[in-house]
Amino acid sequence: MSTYSKGQAWGALRKAWKGYRIAKVQGDKVRMKEYAERIKSLQSQLGLPQTHFDIQETNSEE
Repeated sequence: MSTYSKGQAWGALRKAWKGYRIAKVQGDKVRMKEYAERIKSLQSQLGLPQTHFDIQETNSEE
């Protein structure tokens, strides 16, 4: 995990949330999970409460 300054961490958190929302609209659960992990890591670094993400990965492509 990279350690950011407080300002950099807030900027990275904002961008991670934007990426998460875009992935959600596109239905990309793999990217949603990646962004969720990044968001939790940044929240932890900033001392913020952890957001709960309920991402159900489905690998059934018919």
